[in-house]
Amino acid sequence: MNIERNVSLKKYNTFGIESSAEYFVSVNSVAQLKEVLSKNEEPLFILGGGSNMLLTKDIKGLVLHLNITGIELSNKTDSHVEITCMAGENWHKFVLYCIENNYGGLENLSLIPGNVGTSPIQNIGAYGVELKDTFVRCNAVEISTGKEFIFNKAECNFGYRSSIFKTSEKGKFIITSVTFLLTTKNHNQSISYGAIKTQLDKQHITTPTVKDISNAVIAIRQSKLPDPALLGNSGSFFKNPVIDAETFRNFKTKFPEAPYYEVTNTTFKIPAGWLIEQAGFKGKRYGDAGVHKNQALVLVNYGNATGEEIWNLAMKIQKKVRENFGIFIEPEVNVF
Repeated sequence: MNIERNVSLKKYNTFGIESSAEYFVSVNSVAQLKEVLSKNEEPLFILGGGSNMLLTKDIKGLVLHLNITGIELSNKTDSHVEITCMAGENWHKFVLYCIENNYGGLENLSLIPGNVGTSPIQNIGAYGVELKDTFVRCNAVEISTGKEFIFNKAECNFGYRSSIFKTSEKGKFIITSVTFLLTTKNHNQSISYGAIKTQLDKQHITTPTVKDISNAVIAIRQSKLPDPALLGNSGSFFKNPVIDAETFRNFKTKFPEAPYYEVTNTTFKIPAGWLIEQAGFKGKRYGDAGVHKNQALVLVNYGNATGEEIWNLAMKIQKKVRENFGIFIEPEVNVF
């Protein structure tokens, strides 16, 4: 292991924000991770795929880049397989590995940026499917002691883009691997959410395979979302707000044309992208910080925006949406 000083983090975050790490180390195994934790006396910053973060300043202390890779199968039956993926694996590449082997359950989560290790933290989700639907357990190392722990689904307390790793246990653990239970046949497909069925109909596919669904999701996402390699972004910047029944009634009275999804009998989800677009921000640019022209939920860096400029734009959007609709939209992205 080699601890470096004053390392640029621009290539380590999908926003492409220029930020500097006072100290930087990349670990390739759990043993290396434990060694670093046992010796480190600096403030610690954990870096995975850099996809769900906005850097607004230089990072003091030690930036620990988690680069532990590998995939392992276990408990394979006639209908299911348990698959454990190490935290440093790229999420989309892992999903494609599952698709290639006809393992079902993750196809709707294709093309989500980031690494596997961060996926349970915010319970990533897309097109009617969430990580918790196939999650079995995750292994993690406690930062303060270096001890290894195993968390099952119940212990993770998953919510909408949330888990204990984002709430009560935030900053206390480093996830080193995640185990999923996937189907090998009779896949439980979810194609009714969003534009998946429309995309499949365009291709005259009536009995889709997991690969067909994955390809449909990829096509939809590519048509709406910019490639971070070409235009800096972190995917969806805001969560879709979930509001109570009374707020929903008032909202729909004023805005009857607004789309929504019924979560329960008393809670309703409103697309944040619709709120932002109606507030007039879609396609707007403020210097090198802007809102994507095809998807108002995505904030972008046109080249040299600072993290502070992106965050100022986000707060401007928050304020306007609240003024116009009486609804608060919460960032999905972690801001540092």
